[in-house]
Amino acid sequence: MTTKTSPMRDMIFFFVFAVAVLTMPVWLAPIGAGYPDLLQKFAIYGLFATGFNLLFGLTGYLSFGHAAFLGVGSYSAVWAFKLLGMNPLPAAIMAVITSGLFALAIGYISLRRSGIYFSILTLAFAQMSYNLAYSVLTPITNGETGLRVLRSDPRLFDSSSAVDGPLIANLFGIEMTGYAGFYFCAVVLLIAFFIAQRIFRSPFGIMLRAVKTNQNRMNYTGLNPRPYTLAAFVISGMYAGLAGALLCITDPLAGAERMQWTASGEVVLMTILGGAGTLLGPIFGAALIKYFENIFSAFNEQTLHEIFGFLPDFLEGPVVSVTGLFVGEGWHLTLGVLFMLIVIFLPGGLMEGFSRIGRLFKRSSGKSGPGSATAPAE
Repeated sequence: MTTKTSPMRDMIFFFVFAVAVLTMPVWLAPIGAGYPDLLQKFAIYGLFATGFNLLFGLTGYLSFGHAAFLGVGSYSAVWAFKLLGMNPLPAAIMAVITSGLFALAIGYISLRRSGIYFSILTLAFAQMSYNLAYSVLTPITNGETGLRVLRSDPRLFDSSSAVDGPLIANLFGIEMTGYAGFYFCAVVLLIAFFIAQRIFRSPFGIMLRAVKTNQNRMNYTGLNPRPYTLAAFVISGMYAGLAGALLCITDPLAGAERMQWTASGEVVLMTILGGAGTLLGPIFGAALIKYFENIFSAFNEQTLHEIFGFLPDFLEGPVVSVTGLFVGEGWHLTLGVLFMLIVIFLPGGLMEGFSRIGRLFKRSSGKSGPGSATAPAE
């Protein structure tokens, strides 16, 4: 079954997505996810996963080192704050440029190989970057303490009134904290999503899918896939760098821990959970993981006793003990079980599940409607 696309459908799709993102504080409040800090993470890591999906979902090249670009973007943003001022726009631009150049250098070397060899190369570069940030590049990164904005920094374009104010990113006087910070991240996510949507529908996107489908056949036809894969790698790295900048815009601090292999593995999980190669899948995956991280990890034994207090005493204790293994510090166990179930039963991720539900409703409505049983599927 193929899905028909058109410019009008794409615009409607983007409009619905934009409304859903901008109204998240309202419809996520009933499940305890409507507070600004978590909403910011949804937007930032959704952006990170969207960029990773442009590489992995379209070309099939699996990078285990994308956190390096997240870290480079963070450090670039903080240095922009330190040198230029607390306006987030120059910080975001500097992060995108720096991470793009860094991705160009790494991609030029790593893309000489494919498959697992490419993945190992990207992982090696990310770990080298992580160790350099902790040791050799301490004058630039401030090592394990992390890089932050100080009052003694030049901040050339800050006004005299802003010099004595709080060291918080602000866009023309609006501080990037709370819901203001979320809406700034949300607008950036929407712009990045629109660009990703255009890439998916463009001839460039079709070439990237051809690389994933059969790269050898492309070579036989005389097409060199390397410029396309390198461009996808650089664009993906720029998305990651922009996500790193947003982390610092909402909290002006950059640390080397953002470059660890665990951060690279997390974005892989986000993309696979949501559905690689789809537009919305990585964003759903990012939101799901960050929700588990922030909500499930907050459950403690006292909270569980309150939840299961209606049970008899001889049942309450064992139920709390078993449930406690999957929440609080053990929330990773819940995530692991969920990931295992999705990979086994929904190889296409959450988007495959939504697609199956949609087809189920179409079939039921088709059976009830007159003459619809013979209607062709879209």
